[in-house]
Amino acid sequence: MKGTYHVIVQNKRLRYEFDIRRNITVIRGDSATGKTTLYSMIALAARRGDSSGVEIQCEKKCRILDELDWKLVLPTLHDQIIFLDEDNLFLKTTEFAGMAKASDNYFVIITREELPNLPYSVEEIYGIHTAGKYHDMKRVYNEFYHIYSSGEVSAEIRPDAVVVEDSNSGFDFFDSVCGEHHIPCRSAGGKSRLKDELQELDHENTLVVADGASIGPEMNELSQYMKLHPSTKCYLPESFEWLILKSGLIDGNAVRNILEHPHDFIESREYFSWERFFTDLLVQYTQGTYLHYSKRKLNEVYLHEKNKTAILSVMEKIVFEKEEEPVTD
Repeated sequence: MKGTYHVIVQNKRLRYEFDIRRNITVIRGDSATGKTTLYSMIALAARRGDSSGVEIQCEKKCRILDELDWKLVLPTLHDQIIFLDEDNLFLKTTEFAGMAKASDNYFVIITREELPNLPYSVEEIYGIHTAGKYHDMKRVYNEFYHIYSSGEVSAEIRPDAVVVEDSNSGFDFFDSVCGEHHIPCRSAGGKSRLKDELQELDHENTLVVADGASIGPEMNELSQYMKLHPSTKCYLPESFEWLILKSGLIDGNAVRNILEHPHDFIESREYFSWERFFTDLLVQYTQGTYLHYSKRKLNEVYLHEKNKTAILSVMEKIVFEKEEEPVTD
């Protein structure tokens, strides 16, 4: 399953309207924010149909998955949007993660808990925002908003230290860039180790570079850390491979079109995380060229000045140069 799907769930009093773009969408928030109501409306529509008073508008079928028979039912479902509530205890199991990975369905998971077995995107974590006033006989219009954002950087960032999620080509690149300017650069050795690495480094003005496509389960913890350490910033592109593709080093309308509309090209059953798709895409387009890419070890051609500058130009407002200290008499 691939593509973006517009979903409307409504009855006489409530209306939810949102878009689903990836195989995993997470809805978070405290109690009384409308999460459970949305799930209950979809469940009611599935049980009672038209008599439920709930209308669901979507190109794809929307349904829930019950706790008791999910193992039997999930393999039989195809090309659907499946809503799951945090009361489904199987959500945290490796068995569910494995079956979801092999599925061609999209999953919308309503939960306040972290789901470390599922590599979901920072861009697909939402809360429910209620606009307008509630009246008994009028609808409350609800829309999703991003809890965390991976894109916009409001002010220039000049890090004094850098922590990179992985220990492969991405780290090789940033380690080299930072080394030129005597900026400490460390690998966390995996997204689950990012907070520990930040605490060990204990450095002001630290920049975290991680794959936004799969960092979702760690974002709450990272967000709490950044509230306590406001000089710590996160830069979360889809992946390092996405940065290279976005830089324009691999020219062509096909690549540009994919980057502009990735949801139209990424098959969920084949790519559980978009990071893997961009890796395969980069390998495919550079195979047999001087830019040939390997995730394990960086091709040094990407460190040539022109190529390096092109990649860094994608990271708007992030400057890997320490500010010169003012000269005092």
